[in-house]
Amino acid sequence: MTNYRNFPMVPRIIYGRESISQLDTIISAKRTDDGKMVFLVDYFFENNTEFLKQIPIKANDILEFIDVTHEPKTSYVDEIRDNLVKKGTIDGVIGIGGGSVLDMAKAVALMITNEGSSSDYQGWDLIKNAGVYHVGIPTLSGTGAEVSRTAVLTGPTKKLGLNSDFTPFDQVVLDPNLIKDVPVNQRFYTAMDCYIHCIESLTGHFLNAFSRSYGEKALELCQDIYLKKDVWDNDSDEKLMMASWHGGMSIAYSQVGIAHALSYGLSFMLGTKHGIGNCIVFDHLEEYYPEGVREFKEMVKKHAIDLPKGITKDLTEEQWETMINVAYGMEPLWQNALGPDWKNSMTKEKIRALYEKM
Repeated sequence: MTNYRNFPMVPRIIYGRESISQLDTIISAKRTDDGKMVFLVDYFFENNTEFLKQIPIKANDILEFIDVTHEPKTSYVDEIRDNLVKKGTIDGVIGIGGGSVLDMAKAVALMITNEGSSSDYQGWDLIKNAGVYHVGIPTLSGTGAEVSRTAVLTGPTKKLGLNSDFTPFDQVVLDPNLIKDVPVNQRFYTAMDCYIHCIESLTGHFLNAFSRSYGEKALELCQDIYLKKDVWDNDSDEKLMMASWHGGMSIAYSQVGIAHALSYGLSFMLGTKHGIGNCIVFDHLEEYYPEGVREFKEMVKKHAIDLPKGITKDLTEEQWETMINVAYGMEPLWQNALGPDWKNSMTKEKIRALYEKM
């Protein structure tokens, strides 16, 4: 008899414009007399007083602006955790921002209750203790970080998530108002993370009816807003927010594939952000995802997106080796894309040839 994974899902979700106004009520039940709520907020909002007024910060709470210039690092998580535990009881961690900030919030919440470095827990089901209460509030949509069971971090030797049943948020607030002013290029890169999730899930060896139902809906929403619509409006924001949610759910019982494996290598070696890294990689994967790449190129052209080129041209041999090894080490992703015998068709030489196109 097959043993199926019993995955947790986000237990509480609130959706709607201005739903962030209910955050105070939502988290009040989790407050203790001597505890603190920690708000980890994207540094993009550091000087946005109107935005910050929406955050219900009490006298003892802690507001920390998260620098997302680079992808989240295990050292950054450890630094924030170490500073927080010195300040007394932490009732909860609320992440407000894009996928990097949401992953930081999940990781910090876990590391408050788990000893050692977050790099010790990069992998699958290594977290031993449930984290403190944690809430995710996306201000970018596409990554699926608000719903996923991983917090993707770059460590000393690899880029890999804290994948565990304890990772998903206890509460998510989906407010389409929070994503309405995202710059066009940034919005495209994160939206394409969702689109690529769908393509990799729907064409993968791990596909099943559960993943297909979410992936097909997310793909339909992405196609609607990026191929069928000519004007970005409130409806576009709402559809992208739900595409992100469904795209994240599509890989709960499935997995991503080649684009993500190679993007992890770019991020580890060059610091390339996840969304744009996926786009740079996916643009060269016609051999593996012909229809998806054709449609992707159509969206790039329609929305006049400039993808960076030549980013790997100045690497040393040592850097090449490291980047290739990071990508090659993402075994579950390669298995999903190419099957159990993936090493027969994807060599390190082939990986390098793909990277050289970028």
